[in-house]
Amino acid sequence: MSTSLLVPQHVAYIRALGDSKHELSYHLSAHLRMNAVYWGLTALLIMGHGDALDRDEMIDFVMSCWDEEAGAFSAHPDHDVHLLSTLSAIQILLMQNALNRVDVDRIVKFILSLQQPSGVFAGDAFGETDTRFVYCAVNALSLLGKLDELDIEKTVGYIRCCRNFDGGFGHVAGAESHASQVFVCVAALAILDRLDEVDQPTLCWWLSERQLPNGGLNGRPEKLEDVCYSFWVLSALSILNKLTWIDSSKLEGFILSAQDTESGGIADRPGDMPDVFHTIFGLAGLSLLGYPALVDLDPVYCMPASIIEDLGLRKGWKALQRRTL
Repeated sequence: MSTSLLVPQHVAYIRALGDSKHELSYHLSAHLRMNAVYWGLTALLIMGHGDALDRDEMIDFVMSCWDEEAGAFSAHPDHDVHLLSTLSAIQILLMQNALNRVDVDRIVKFILSLQQPSGVFAGDAFGETDTRFVYCAVNALSLLGKLDELDIEKTVGYIRCCRNFDGGFGHVAGAESHASQVFVCVAALAILDRLDEVDQPTLCWWLSERQLPNGGLNGRPEKLEDVCYSFWVLSALSILNKLTWIDSSKLEGFILSAQDTESGGIADRPGDMPDVFHTIFGLAGLSLLGYPALVDLDPVYCMPASIIEDLGLRKGWKALQRRTL
């Protein structure tokens, strides 16, 4: 177990993820490929190693997932298009300064076509609805500079319907509060400048209650700690300027204890296998906690803060002060 961040090992781990094409797990995860590229690139940028992956190869992969008929992106060539993979593609292209490769108007048309009469968004043409997809739509439209084409009141109205007595939000109206759904709803409201819809004292109490004695955070009461909630919980607290409501030192220690000291990468908890999903969200949590030498992360968009600032989209979030080594 390491008490410091193993940056070289994590960079090597992410670079090697594309070398496992002969393994069954690589092909079984094809439906997450676009998301995984976004996770890996963002993690590298947070560590200051954005050039560790080939830019042209990455852009070529993203564009190979463009569906000309649908006007959106899939997670892998020849897969169905989806709102989540479309957002990841937009984020990747922005981080690689290649957004000029996309047909913005067609993507906007695709996104808006997924909004339902209630205000919720479906993820694709098959109709699954979730507050995650509301966030994906709001995030993507904002990054594309097309937020003015969204029916904001209808969108906010649905998020309001998903707010619970404990201040949290569920994945649909009437569902129990969950930390990941809290993030997507709070972040969407932040983008829309509607944080007045959040019961901030109650929600921040609920979020601070997610910390367990070992320092890790869980997603809802009576569940195990998991590194990914280091982002879901911290991002919401950061947006609401309440990061000091959790024990940052204990959480930092928990994240670092989940590193794989040999192969690199971060797992959901100590002793488990690492993966790129928990690696990015562990690093994102450390960035928000002010861990030394990391790049500032915007908790609303989960992208490097400098990129969001250059777009003029920064909101009033606060991270802990960056410490020096």
